[in-house]
Amino acid sequence: MNPPFALGSEHRFPPGSFARPDGLLAWGGDVHPDRLIEAYRNGIFPWYDEDSPILWWSPEPRGVLRPERVRFSKSLAASIRKQRFEVRADTAFEAVIAQCRADRRTGPPGSWINDDIVASLGELHQRAIAHSLEVYRSGVLVGGLYGLWINGVFCGESMFSAVPDASKTALVALAGWMRSEGHPLIDTQLLNPHLESMGAEPLPRAQFEMFLPAPKVPLERIDFRSIDWNGYLHRTHGN
Repeated sequence: MNPPFALGSEHRFPPGSFARPDGLLAWGGDVHPDRLIEAYRNGIFPWYDEDSPILWWSPEPRGVLRPERVRFSKSLAASIRKQRFEVRADTAFEAVIAQCRADRRTGPPGSWINDDIVASLGELHQRAIAHSLEVYRSGVLVGGLYGLWINGVFCGESMFSAVPDASKTALVALAGWMRSEGHPLIDTQLLNPHLESMGAEPLPRAQFEMFLPAPKVPLERIDFRSIDWNGYLHRTHGN
């Protein structure tokens, strides 16, 4: 098995096709916001723990959710019909990050959401590249997710639920908006039974990369706060 590439100070990555069979592409470098942008533009993401160097991944195949194929259970549909939740966006970004960081069930062993990642995500949020969807019940934050918006692809990073169905509700709202606007993919990075139960599927790396912007194409900035998430949520569950 070939060793992964060692990154230097320049914000450059080898092609994802050079990744090892387990998806590991490179190690080292830093998580500066500009490096993160370059990584996600090329279908690469960091995933590591406190005892390892920074590891960069490009799995084959990629886990994705197509917004028009998202599935949800009868119990989740019932929760939506009862309007138990209110969905907002970019009103509690730091709180969503903190909850995901505290919830070890959402990631690999050990918390890879360290202080450096948090600081870089905060800057990307200020640039309108990183976004959160928050789910409230009776005015209390009970779930949510966050990720990066890369020109029609929402690169999901992590989610949390303090009560049943909360993070799934955020995902359904996101899928409803993306389907309505013709945005093609929610990137789940990897596959697991939870995501597969909602319709996540494998996509060959080369096909996934075709949905990403060309190098000189500027990144879109979308005002997530202005979107009627609850409208999309309730329209989606009825389709």
